[in-house]
Amino acid sequence: MDPSLWQIPVLFGVGVVAGILNVLAGGGSLLTLPLLIFMGLPSAMANGTNRIAIFCQNLFAIRGFRQRGMLPMNLALLCTPPALLGSWWGANLAISLDDQLFKRLLALIMLGVLIFTALDPMKRFRRQEREFSLRRKLVLVVSFFGVGVYGGFVQAGVGFLVITALLAHGLDLVRINAIKVFVIFAYTFIALGVFIYHDQINYGLGFALAAGNSLGGMLGPKLAVDKGHDWIKKVVTITVAVFALKLLFFP
Repeated sequence: MDPSLWQIPVLFGVGVVAGILNVLAGGGSLLTLPLLIFMGLPSAMANGTNRIAIFCQNLFAIRGFRQRGMLPMNLALLCTPPALLGSWWGANLAISLDDQLFKRLLALIMLGVLIFTALDPMKRFRRQEREFSLRRKLVLVVSFFGVGVYGGFVQAGVGFLVITALLAHGLDLVRINAIKVFVIFAYTFIALGVFIYHDQINYGLGFALAAGNSLGGMLGPKLAVDKGHDWIKKVVTITVAVFALKLLFFP
C-alpha cells in the first residue's frame, strides 16, 4: 500500500505535532496510531509502522538535547538495558494480543501522572544534585523494564510512564525528557526489528510520518530547554488530561 497524495501532507502535519508532543510530554502516538488505522492499516501494522516515525524523531531529539548539554548520559545508560529487554518481550506480545486492556490501564496511569505533576511533591529537590543509591538504581531498573514492555507493546503514552519513573527521583522535566528520548530511541530499535521480522511495516506511510515526527523531534528540545520545567509541566498536565479522557470514554 503506497501513500496517496493526500495522505503524505496529512501524515507529515500530524507527525510534526506528534513529534513535538512526544518530546515535551508524551501521547503523540495516540494521534498517529488512529490516523494510520484510519488510512487502512490493520492495528498490528499501524503499530509497527508508527515505530519508524518514533525512531527517527528521537534520533533528532537526542541530538538537540546533547547540543544543549541537557542529557545526563550516566542515568540514561542505566535506564536503557532493562528497557531494551522489556521492549523485545512487549513487541512480540503486540503481534498477536489485543491492546484495549493496556489502553484502559494507561488511562488510569495517566490520571495518576496528572495528580503527581499537579502536586509536584519533588519540587524542593530539583535544585540539589542527589546521589542515586543502590536501592534507587534497582527501582529504576525495574521501572524501566516495565517501560520497555509497555513501549514495545503499544508505544502510545509511554512518555508518561517515563516521566512518572523519573519524576519521583527529583529530576526536572527538561532532563527527564532528554533521558526519555534516549531510552525510547534505543528500545524502539529492538521493537522495530520485531515488527520488521513479522512483516508488520508499511514503509511508504511510515517514512511520510517519520518526516513530520523528525521535524517535531528537532523543534521539541529547543522548546523544552527554552521554556523550562514549569512550562513543560503545563503541557504535560493538559496533554495527560485530554488523552486520559479519550482513553476512558473513546477507546
